[in-house]
Amino acid sequence: MTDRSILKASPITPADAADFIRGRRTVDQFTDDIPDPAIIREAVELARWAPNHHLTQPWRFYTLGPTTQSAIVDLNTRLVAERKGDEVAAAKRERWQAVPGWLAITCVIDDDPDTAREDYAACACAIQNMSLYLHSAGLGSKWISGEATRHPDLARILDIDPGREYCVGLLWYGYPKRRPRSQRSDLDTILAARP
Repeated sequence: MTDRSILKASPITPADAADFIRGRRTVDQFTDDIPDPAIIREAVELARWAPNHHLTQPWRFYTLGPTTQSAIVDLNTRLVAERKGDEVAAAKRERWQAVPGWLAITCVIDDDPDTAREDYAACACAIQNMSLYLHSAGLGSKWISGEATRHPDLARILDIDPGREYCVGLLWYGYPKRRPRSQRSDLDTILAARP
């Protein structure tokens, strides 16, 4: 029999937690208001409580100021222009420049392929922790993991050693202009029982 008394009782019900998790949405349109840096610091504090095998704590977090943001916007604009043309790139530039808050999340590189895979998963869990905390604080967020996050120039922009860590993604954050609706696949299409 398990002694449940060692676990702290939750102040919220499972139904409350379910509603809260379902209420978080990816947000990509923000107001101009700049969130309090203390909220972002607390989001990172909670990110580090994500599960991570053998407590590798592989994540690193970088708050990005205007100079770094601008360099990333330039990089992404160039990459989009090469693939989709100048008109699409200009629209993407405008949208990216309007994002008020940016974090970069990187993962320390491990030579063991199993540990490296587990470490990436741990970083993804950390990003989810941050996203949920930001949601609780009335902020929206979006995890960016496109071509710009994998481009070799990003390591130079972030001033990181690409032989020691790599970018898992950028996290945009701010006060949402709107909360998008979302739908998910029916549960029965993704849940199966095995004997």
